[in-house]
Amino acid sequence: MATVRKTPANVIAYLQAFPMAAIFFIFFILPICMVVVVSFFDYQTYDILIPDFVFFNYVDVFSSETTYRTYWATVRFCVITWAITLVLGFTIAHFLAFYLKTVPTQLVCFLICTIPFWTSNVIRMISWIPFLGRNGLINQALMSLGIVDAPQEWLLYSEFAVMLGYVHLYTLFMIVPIFNSMARIDKSLIEAAKDQGASSLQILTNVVIPLTKPGIAIGSIFVLAIVMGDFVTVSVLGGGQIPSIGKSIQTELSYLQFPPAAANAVVLLGITILMIVALIRIVDIRKEL
Repeated sequence: MATVRKTPANVIAYLQAFPMAAIFFIFFILPICMVVVVSFFDYQTYDILIPDFVFFNYVDVFSSETTYRTYWATVRFCVITWAITLVLGFTIAHFLAFYLKTVPTQLVCFLICTIPFWTSNVIRMISWIPFLGRNGLINQALMSLGIVDAPQEWLLYSEFAVMLGYVHLYTLFMIVPIFNSMARIDKSLIEAAKDQGASSLQILTNVVIPLTKPGIAIGSIFVLAIVMGDFVTVSVLGGGQIPSIGKSIQTELSYLQFPPAAANAVVLLGITILMIVALIRIVDIRKEL
């Protein structure tokens, strides 16, 4: 009787992982490698790339005071957006997970939170202009109530408008993973803490937050990574007056200056990776995967 050979389990596992690994390599690793290569090329204004191995693209990044200010503004936007979305996302997720008792009610309210995502980012950003503009609804309301005597210019095309746009766009990215973590918390733990005489604050700090850390870390990664590279919000609500490294890269690409844009992209990617690595070292997100 012929013996049937069995395929080793590790070979089957590699074959199962191969399609995803191939997609990851083709659409993520390979483009990043190409960007790194182009960042060392030479170039001429409004001209084609000149294959070379030069470092002045990175020298320009690290020697320009304007570039430092732009990176600092981007990191500042990123940190402030992260803090605001974390507070809002945690509060909304906590309400959905612990104050709404039935799953259908939780799902309905959660879907309501996703309604803004039914339209494009650009449309959502443009929709703020009639509210924040010089003759917008907010200025008209403030003047009609006698709070101000003249339209407030800082409401639109300012850092305030950009921050408002970021919070509007990316709070949901914080709500989803935090709500997912909170939904997995065994409610008997909350009841046990109450039976032991724990206050609401003690339950929040000693039970809910520790068990929600993986969701907080995942939401933070989403927000930090997206805000660091965003240029649409800065363009629409900043009016071209607010510095952002994403906007700088987009401007360099529009002028066909691909090597300096690639160098800025590599530096930006490095900063983003450092932020993500710091979060992963603090919180083990594998519990959520």
